[in-house]
Amino acid sequence: MFKAGQEVLIVSCEDDPRAAGRTGRIVDEVPPGPLTEGRWTVRRIGLLIGPVLCHTSELRLA
Repeated sequence: MFKAGQEVLIVSCEDDPRAAGRTGRIVDEVPPGPLTEGRWTVRRIGLLIGPVLCHTSELRLA
């Protein structure tokens, strides 16, 4: 499980493939639910990439 503020490596990202290989920070205070289809919100990825939604399998702790 991830926690808000943790830095993660985005291994792949169905939401925005440009985010793959970059690091970002988890936004969610609680585990993701049906609204995001079980995906985590990750931000602070890059200047031209906004927050993305990623499945747990697409993320690793940085």
